[in-house]
Amino acid sequence: MKTDAQLKQDVEQELAWDPAVNATHVGVAVDKGVVTLSGHLETYGEKYLVERAVQRVEGVRALAVELDVKLAPGHKRNDSEIAQAAETALSWHTLVPNERLTVKVEGGWVTLRGDVDWDYQRDAAAQAIRSLTGVLGFTNEVVIKPRVLSSNVTERIREALERYAAQEADRIEVEVSGSTARLHGTVHSWAERAAAQGAAWSAPGVTGVINELKVGV
Repeated sequence: MKTDAQLKQDVEQELAWDPAVNATHVGVAVDKGVVTLSGHLETYGEKYLVERAVQRVEGVRALAVELDVKLAPGHKRNDSEIAQAAETALSWHTLVPNERLTVKVEGGWVTLRGDVDWDYQRDAAAQAIRSLTGVLGFTNEVVIKPRVLSSNVTERIREALERYAAQEADRIEVEVSGSTARLHGTVHSWAERAAAQGAAWSAPGVTGVINELKVGV
């Protein structure tokens, strides 16, 4: 098990290794496996990438994000420009049913609403928005359209878990209530936690996933 000092060093090295982020703008503190990030970044897209980079590091048990976005002068856009760019980005994305989505921009903060059939479509819509110039923050309120729930959905999720995270499958409990799947247990990494969540979201009829998996040894 890594000490906090070792974990801090690994997180800092991972941030420095990732060419998409400026590690000099990010402060890192670690306490009992909980990583706290602080600082100012020039784009919301970079903030998202910083979080993803930290989650790749083994030993990170939880993440506290105290980063804020302060746009560089060349990145500033008004709300109308951001809204138009968002509409265009969604309409050009082949995985996004943009006719079912609406965009609201207020003070640089983008809120996306509507419904889609699958979680991968909701995620694709978020990806289209996050890296737009001028965005200060993003809220994804897109919901999954209810469908007929498979009678053996719990079994199908478990089979998917064995494919996605075979070593962790026995440590994960799956409960399905209505159309919501709840995951309990412990996994070794954020990547395995994300894989388990993806497995649950891919089950036909699931419209919500509550991921209570803990990252630990």
